[in-house]
Amino acid sequence: MNELEKYIQTYFGVDKDDLTKISSFFYPITLKKGDYFLKKGMYADRLGFVQSGILREFVFVEDREVTKWISTKGYFVVDLSSFVFQQTARWNIQALTDCELYVIDRKDYQKIGQVIPRWTELEKLFIAKCFTVLEDRVLQHLSMTAEERYLQLFNFNRELFNLVPLQYLASMLGMTPETLSRLRKKMVN
Repeated sequence: MNELEKYIQTYFGVDKDDLTKISSFFYPITLKKGDYFLKKGMYADRLGFVQSGILREFVFVEDREVTKWISTKGYFVVDLSSFVFQQTARWNIQALTDCELYVIDRKDYQKIGQVIPRWTELEKLFIAKCFTVLEDRVLQHLSMTAEERYLQLFNFNRELFNLVPLQYLASMLGMTPETLSRLRKKMVN
């Protein structure tokens, strides 16, 4: 069982037959470090699941880059509004390392409902999970200090601090690189 199948099984509790049907719509791709999965202004015509590697979702705002999320093994990558509503993408999604993904094209995603009777229910769960992650991020930024946000990410996924440039982590955490550097020094002492 690959990571995608484990994820679907864990979060959606589908039976083995449905799991096989759903995963058959996905196909593997590889991205080299620096390759883009999606660029701002294009249409998100596919949804990816990270089997291995690290991708960054970001946008250019005036004179800087703003990192929305860093996806690692076990996460989906997509500009959801572009994928669902067929709008141009607002986010760039770029590989920070060599990556292996399982991908489903938009047209195949729309066909799953014809094969899986429970698909509408499962899709609602997926969208709700995405929305819950977003709500959690908003709450963190509104209610936690920079130090608390740093500690939460560090405790959740400390390997990122060795694998991802710190300016990307700082941006994702809503702080300057200098603030992140001060917090890291404070934690070491």
